[in-house]
Amino acid sequence: MNDPTITDAGTGLSTPRLLLRRFTLADLDLLDRLNSDAEVMRHLGGVASRADTQAMLEGRMLRYYDEHPGLGVWATIERRSGACIGFHLLNHIRGEQHIQVGYRLFPGYWGRGYATEMSIALLRYGFATLGLDTITAITAPDNFGSQSVLLKSGLRRNGERAFAHPSYADWGAMPWFERNAADWLDDDSRRN
Repeated sequence: MNDPTITDAGTGLSTPRLLLRRFTLADLDLLDRLNSDAEVMRHLGGVASRADTQAMLEGRMLRYYDEHPGLGVWATIERRSGACIGFHLLNHIRGEQHIQVGYRLFPGYWGRGYATEMSIALLRYGFATLGLDTITAITAPDNFGSQSVLLKSGLRRNGERAFAHPSYADWGAMPWFERNAADWLDDDSRRN
């Protein structure tokens, strides 16, 4: 399932039902479909323009791979069908040093446990492979579905935090989740 030799989740991290791969420039149409879906973007600040999606792809995804080896945003592939169902990430909260886990999936794949399944794999990868001390997550205050996924993934809610970066500033205080490596890995060893 998880290969400890993987140094970038986009080059082989997998679960029984999912795998990750790096995004490429050829994924712009796919990413634009995801970011222009009103249901997907309801808790993410609203639908993104194609230009904003292209800037996200080129900067926050492709350039980020080189700037922060081992971290990134990766296309999530359903192994059975080969379909890209959205993405998962392990990257910096914008404007912060905190590393976050997160995801964005097409609505047709919600409710299947995919968000939790790959989030757990990314937490294991982040802690056991990359040696991260702490991994965090944030959600919109009313995104109770994602808050549930984060709890099921083994993160713990630890109050709320506000961020100055323009991507988050309008949200005000956001639910804050975190976990340190020793505690999460101890729980994970009992889960397996």
